[in-house]
Amino acid sequence: MKKNTFYLIFGCIALALLIVFWYSVELHNSLLIEIAFVIGIALVYLAKRNVTDVINDERNIKITEQATARTMQVFWVVFCTFSIGAVMEILRVPTFPRPAFGARPADILPPRMMGYIQLGLLCLMIFLYVGFRIYYAKKYGDFETDEE
Repeated sequence: MKKNTFYLIFGCIALALLIVFWYSVELHNSLLIEIAFVIGIALVYLAKRNVTDVINDERNIKITEQATARTMQVFWVVFCTFSIGAVMEILRVPTFPRPAFGARPADILPPRMMGYIQLGLLCLMIFLYVGFRIYYAKKYGDFETDEE
């Protein structure tokens, strides 16, 4: 298996863990996500063992550096923008006069969903890295038969 395929599998495992996490929260059962996490780590380990194109030449190091740098440059802007909005939503002060008892203005995004979205953004970071890695591999001529 090629490195980019491994990263895609890793991202899919992370998304699956996010879904299992959501489901275990809904069921109020932490054992489910704990078991799924251990299984996910085992699957990542088994997939990593099957990577065949592990080469640490200068071109590969340059591709990895560029992909990592661009991933972080894009991701920190997206993640921080969302986090600032989430904090503003959590710290929103009620307006006066206060609404009738029990009537509260609707949240734009409930705090519970903010956590799920942040975890989803972390999964997005993996896919963003793969995309930049593919882009820089093509730019620096690393692809001969890497596309599957």
